[in-house]
Amino acid sequence: MLKVLSGDIGGTATRLAWFDMAAGKARLIEQRTYSSADYSDFADILADFSRNTDTACAAACFGVAGPVRDGRSRITNLPWIIDAHEIRIDFGWTHVGLLNDLEAIAWGIGALEEEDFCVLNTGQPDEGGHQAVIAAGTGLGQAGRIRVGQRYHPIACEGGHADFAPGGPTETALLAWLEARFGHASWERVVSGQGLVNIHAFLREHRKAKTPDWLQEAMQAGDAAAAISTAALDDRDPICREALDLFIRCYGAEAGNLALKLMATGGVFIAGGIAPKLIGRLQQGDFLEAFCAKGRMQGLMEAMPVKVLRNERASLLGPAVFAAQMLAGPE
Repeated sequence: MLKVLSGDIGGTATRLAWFDMAAGKARLIEQRTYSSADYSDFADILADFSRNTDTACAAACFGVAGPVRDGRSRITNLPWIIDAHEIRIDFGWTHVGLLNDLEAIAWGIGALEEEDFCVLNTGQPDEGGHQAVIAAGTGLGQAGRIRVGQRYHPIACEGGHADFAPGGPTETALLAWLEARFGHASWERVVSGQGLVNIHAFLREHRKAKTPDWLQEAMQAGDAAAAISTAALDDRDPICREALDLFIRCYGAEAGNLALKLMATGGVFIAGGIAPKLIGRLQQGDFLEAFCAKGRMQGLMEAMPVKVLRNERASLLGPAVFAAQMLAGPE
């Protein structure tokens, strides 16, 4: 057995899992999920995990929702700082890696099966082309898979924090609304769970439409974004429907922006917690219409395969794959 510890550290939940990486394949041994908000820092979660499992392993690697520099990261949507060197000392693991969460997913994509994907656009895949990964969830993550020879090399980026570029008068008004509230209006302010809430709040003001009492109660009782999307999909409220439509178009537009910048002729992967819940809606066409609407590059965009990751396996598989590579050493 080649036992490695893999982690997916997000603003909402933190998942830890043991994998056996013998024979080059990832076999899940055990997995635990923690509510991130219930802990003051990641070390507390690791301490709880170590008390309840056998933490002897060959290597550990964690995907984190934030930029990673020199093995250290300040989590974007949590008051946590995670340092691979400190983890190595505290827990005695020889090899500890830290990856941006989307970079981690990019490492895991190659270990997934065909049934893990839903195809939005078959396209004309270029076997030697680069690939793009984008994921809306608590935030908006992005990454690339750069083709070099016969292998893909994942790269991290923080493109979700780049400037939001509106298309049309409603989105231009949304940009002004966001700037008035946040100063800097990034794509993450629009394409994320909180982004959908922002769009909905903007449209209520823009259309001078009062929030129904039943919707207000649902938003306050739990996940506001989920309440809005459910009302939209059930066709219970026109503003919620418009908010979800605008969210889908913006998601498609920014996915296309990333794909164009990376020349992702090898494929575009839509990951994160939101897309699997909206597959039926994503298949209706306006996501791909916005994705492909790149002027003279439309033909190029239409040839790019686009797939939705049906589940979150890649976010745990990726760190496990990277941990195994750390043990193998440079090729």
